[in-house]
Amino acid sequence: MKPRLILDQDDVLADTHGLLADIVVRDFGTRLLREDFDKTSFHKILSSDHHQRLYKIIQEPGFFSDIPLVPKAQETVFQLSKKYEIFVATAAMEFPNSFREKYDWLKKHFDFIPWSHIIFCGDKSVLSGDYLIDDMPRNLKTFKGKGLLFNAPHNLEETDYERVMHWDDIAARLL
Repeated sequence: MKPRLILDQDDVLADTHGLLADIVVRDFGTRLLREDFDKTSFHKILSSDHHQRLYKIIQEPGFFSDIPLVPKAQETVFQLSKKYEIFVATAAMEFPNSFREKYDWLKKHFDFIPWSHIIFCGDKSVLSGDYLIDDMPRNLKTFKGKGLLFNAPHNLEETDYERVMHWDDIAARLL
């Protein structure tokens, strides 16, 4: 039996942070540059009004449909699928529009992952596997297997978990 590898969708497979940063730079009339969003979280550099505006954008139908892939995610996950049983576990409860859009996005970009291996959840503490790759430390805290923190601007100060910087790093560790 293959070891079980569980992957988060947003900011691990899908570049949700990058899309949001592009929207802010393009539409919010700030002086921020795209590079500013690579160094720190939205919470530290945006006003509360801009946070509310982003939150509304995320809730709009279609937002989760066209998020770009994180570089090398698709080809690396395909290679990993030969060695691991791959699951995708994504938080979808906060944004109900995201269910269908996230599922369709996964079918488009990761059609080799069966529907039975896609988990929509609110609390990832219910997950069981050998590895979990996630950008949110809170999801790794309760995971019983090996948690790997996928590098993201909102987790740069986190030091409690083993960090993976990008998909080449994951390939080097797990393939």
